[in-house]
Amino acid sequence: MEPGATVRTCPFDFADGLEFDPQLKQLMTEEPVSRIRMPYGEGEAWLVTGYEDVRTVTTDRRFSRSAVVGLDYPRMTPEPIIQPEAINVMDPPASSRLRSLIAKGFAPQHVDRMRERTQHVVDDLLDGLEASGSPADLVQHMTSPLPMTTICEVLDIPEAERTQLRSHAWTMMRIGASGREDAKRSKAELRAYFAELTAERRANPGDDLISTLAQARDGDDLLDDQELTVMAMVLLITGQDTTSYELGNISYTLLSRPELFARLREHPDTLPQAIEELLRFIPFRKGVGIPRVATEDVELSGVKIKAGDIVHVSYLTANRDAEKFDRPHELDLDRPKPAHMTFGWGSHHCLGAPLAAMELQVAFSTLIKRFPGLKLAVPASEVRWNTNSIWRYPLELPVTW
Repeated sequence: MEPGATVRTCPFDFADGLEFDPQLKQLMTEEPVSRIRMPYGEGEAWLVTGYEDVRTVTTDRRFSRSAVVGLDYPRMTPEPIIQPEAINVMDPPASSRLRSLIAKGFAPQHVDRMRERTQHVVDDLLDGLEASGSPADLVQHMTSPLPMTTICEVLDIPEAERTQLRSHAWTMMRIGASGREDAKRSKAELRAYFAELTAERRANPGDDLISTLAQARDGDDLLDDQELTVMAMVLLITGQDTTSYELGNISYTLLSRPELFARLREHPDTLPQAIEELLRFIPFRKGVGIPRVATEDVELSGVKIKAGDIVHVSYLTANRDAEKFDRPHELDLDRPKPAHMTFGWGSHHCLGAPLAAMELQVAFSTLIKRFPGLKLAVPASEVRWNTNSIWRYPLELPVTW
């Protein structure tokens, strides 16, 4: 049978803690470039799982993100999460211009200023954890509020408005079919909110990230009003969701493997490298994200992908590719810094990655220093996990110290 001849139904709804999805593991082993059907959207798509093939799809101009705009493409959520004008559905050179402007907002001096704000947020949250007394829920006191609080501090969003914004972001990520109209409404309300906020910052800039982006220039070029609105919206969604879930997942991984927590306590200088390996190892989401369209015929690993075909990649499987990583399914904190794909790759590598990495380092260095005896208050098997969105993370982490 020719590769791709079999079409596999892929709900990608596996949610057993942080165990790797067995269907993804099967696909990457048996048919690294395969045909799939997904819960929502029309037709079929290709799924590309190998590290080198994923790198090709994410860097080769023959695969277009912008071509998916307006298509009812195969996906995991009832409503497409994408914003048509957002940078994450642009192709070079249009995306290159925006990336150049947006990157100025994440220049080292700006990240250093964000680090100071993040440290204050972490200290305040851990004060609350300590004051609550042992045992307490680490999700409630740190992993859930920290990213939203931090990104809202960085964007200078008033505290009274944060809960509603988080609710909108969550609604857009749900995978149930009944949530389509709610997702559309949340997307529209978020957009309206940020259109007003960015206009105000353009007129009266402060020292927040939105103001920095509003003033960022490359020669005479700067972000227009629509680009600034969409970028601020994307920053809120990606800046709080992904980091929140990774904080919870990394916390669970360290606490369920006490020897790792002890090692970082004794050798705090190894934390940055350890976080890189944890990011590679942890399957932080279900399935796949935004696909691309092949603009001409392309061959990948002996499989012919035709012009017009939808192509999904899996960063999760790329991070476990045995041809790239020795013992890929083992968590090895001594692993040389891996070029993991958790933040994406190529022209859509996450622009906020420096902020996320800084936030993780500040959070865990402070947590380990202040609570050196931290441990789970319940057996790891009793930890409850999210099952109704595309993200995988613990709903609560009862801890004692």
